[in-house]
Amino acid sequence: MRVIETVAEFRAARAGAGDLGLVPTMGYLHDGHMSLVARAKAECAAVAVSIFVNPTQFAPNEDLARYPRDLPRDLGLLGPAGVDLVFAPAPQEIYPAGFDTTVEVRGVTDVLEGAVRPGHFAGVATVVAKLFNIVQPSRAYFGQKDAQQSVVIRKLVRDLNLPVEVIVAPTVREPDGLALSSRNSYLTPEQRAAGPAIYRALNAARARFEAGERNAEFLRDAMRSVIAAEPLMSLDYASVADADTLQELATVNGAALASMAVRVGPTRLIDNLLLDA
Repeated sequence: MRVIETVAEFRAARAGAGDLGLVPTMGYLHDGHMSLVARAKAECAAVAVSIFVNPTQFAPNEDLARYPRDLPRDLGLLGPAGVDLVFAPAPQEIYPAGFDTTVEVRGVTDVLEGAVRPGHFAGVATVVAKLFNIVQPSRAYFGQKDAQQSVVIRKLVRDLNLPVEVIVAPTVREPDGLALSSRNSYLTPEQRAAGPAIYRALNAARARFEAGERNAEFLRDAMRSVIAAEPLMSLDYASVADADTLQELATVNGAALASMAVRVGPTRLIDNLLLDA
């Protein structure tokens, strides 16, 4: 496994890698990331993992400074998993002096996370476009937990005719249902015990949907009720939206995304489930 810090060195290494799968990460890896690595390993001749805490997707009041980082730990996981290349650049390598270009995907970024985190998806789209250009992967692997991000990246690839197949793999969860996230490390034991309420809320909406309910507001109410009963949580939003456009629905007639953002103390967690009859 080669660990590479510069664009020039990565491009030289990539030249002989053939069919390459990319798993973009911000590090502090967990089993969700490793499931993407395993799938990339099964489907591609070689696998690259990027580890980069992207400053442009954090707002000034967000957790960039304290976002968990542990590169030696991450490398200790990736080596035995059979990863070929690790791209771990410094911020100035990705955003050198004078950098002044932004990639912006419109429409699907105006709602949900985009509505409460202005500029977030411009940062995501810009860094992903740069990673695709540097790494030149055949396939790139993302998790369903970040559902809106996946929609944005698929639109980015489609609109700019990028030669990358975007693979979105199922969310990996703890046994009690909490979606794996690097930010789970922020939770106190008491907050962690409350965490599964998010998945219970999503499942409450899914249960109503599977029982025949198609009124989207009733499905949102099912999620809100579960979170309201958990004293350690406050709800940012509960959404039932079209799975492709992410526009809120009045009635669910096709594939829909039930999603939510919840604050547990100072920590903000997101999760989602697909609803499809």
